[in-house]
Amino acid sequence: MAGTATAPASSSRGRRPGRDSSSGVVPGTVKSPTAVSPLTAYLFLAPYLVLFAMFVLAPILYGLWISLHDWDFLLPGKPFVGLQNYIDLFTPGSTVSGPFWSSMRATAIFTVLSVPIIVVLPLLVAVPLARKFPGRNFFRAVIFAPYVLGVAVIGILWRYLLDPNVGVLASMLDRVGLDSPPWLTDTPWVWGALVIPTIWWTLGYNMVIFLAGLQDISRELYEAAEMDGASPIQQFFNVTLPGLRPVLIFVVTITLLASANLFGQSYIITQGQPGRETRSAIMQIAEEGLARFNMGSSAAMSTILTLCLLLISLVMLSFTRERDAK
Repeated sequence: MAGTATAPASSSRGRRPGRDSSSGVVPGTVKSPTAVSPLTAYLFLAPYLVLFAMFVLAPILYGLWISLHDWDFLLPGKPFVGLQNYIDLFTPGSTVSGPFWSSMRATAIFTVLSVPIIVVLPLLVAVPLARKFPGRNFFRAVIFAPYVLGVAVIGILWRYLLDPNVGVLASMLDRVGLDSPPWLTDTPWVWGALVIPTIWWTLGYNMVIFLAGLQDISRELYEAAEMDGASPIQQFFNVTLPGLRPVLIFVVTITLLASANLFGQSYIITQGQPGRETRSAIMQIAEEGLARFNMGSSAAMSTILTLCLLLISLVMLSFTRERDAK
């Protein structure tokens, strides 16, 4: 006897419509993310924090500790003298005060002479190189190429070029009956022997930074300025410079800091001559600590120089903050 088959009860009977029984989540909704422990973030930061503590923070603290001692690394005794090393640096007539502040003066002169040119010239070079024209990449590469050389190579190269006795420039001038200026032995020529190679060496680096900044300036601003009848010079001062303000502050800051750390050019090209005229602060610090074995005084000099550079950085940072506040 044939009977009608009864359909099996649906397995979904009793479930709420529109809900997935396997996950308990209504289709179309997003599950809330699991809370991440703060420890995870510190684990990702740990490699950097460890390296920073080992190679930056620890040397700074150790240098401060050395500056409070009469520290000769060849002798076992290193007596604690407190702030005496700092007092000696600010005491006129002491054995370390005169040479140190003379080196700070030389560093300041070099910074004043070099920084404006190293900032302005790369900007003037970057503006035309930001446009498209045949051979643009070639000129960019040629200008940037010197920066890949080390400071020792730059120093030896330019000393050979500027040497008044056997230098290439002296030989060329001698052929036309002219005497070579005393680039390496007399002022103010020695400053040219330091500033000119530095400009040639670092121009390409700042140029690349300015090129990156120029790409962020909207082309519509230049088109609007052209429609208003602005000349190229007016566009430069009213569109380019305002758009490059953050980049310009950054370039000025790193150039100031780099110039204040002058060492290689002075050590190799002029060797601090004439007298102590071009002996930079870093040269004086190295001589005091490594040649005279007075590490305590050398560390105190380093601390003062660091504080000066930190003050410069804070001043430049304040300009950025003023811009952000507006």
